[in-house]
Amino acid sequence: MFNELITFFVAALPLSELRGAIPLAMLKFGFSPYKALAIGVLGNILPVLPILLGLKKTSEYLSDKFHWVGKFFDWIFERTRTKHSDHFLYWGNLALLIFVAIPLPLTGAYSGAVAAFVFGIPAKHAFWFIVLGVLVAGLIVTAVTVFGENIFKYLFLL
Repeated sequence: MFNELITFFVAALPLSELRGAIPLAMLKFGFSPYKALAIGVLGNILPVLPILLGLKKTSEYLSDKFHWVGKFFDWIFERTRTKHSDHFLYWGNLALLIFVAIPLPLTGAYSGAVAAFVFGIPAKHAFWFIVLGVLVAGLIVTAVTVFGENIFKYLFLL
């Protein structure tokens, strides 16, 4: 049970997310791919809703409390939306799903939640696209881990 909790919390961390949790669970703890995927996805989804809901309230509070923070947020939102809104309008929420689903550094659930906030995507829509993206990323990471482990065993006859 302790290894399951470690996997869950590693998946919930912003730097590792499920990209670190699934290989850890399978290669270190010996979990099946299904178990590693399930725990990794659940752990990675855990912080998404609080982030989506908390960013708006936090930015509003800080903007009201500190004038320069409000100006900074206005500048960030204006700059980001002006530079990238045409891509987002073309691809829609699918862009958010793809962004989260790509299992590379800085493209996970945390970054997806921040991107949704910056682009003004309502939290109830963003949440489901981020969840789908996390699921796709989890499937990719699980497949790469299984494939990589088998290739390693084959090459070195372990």
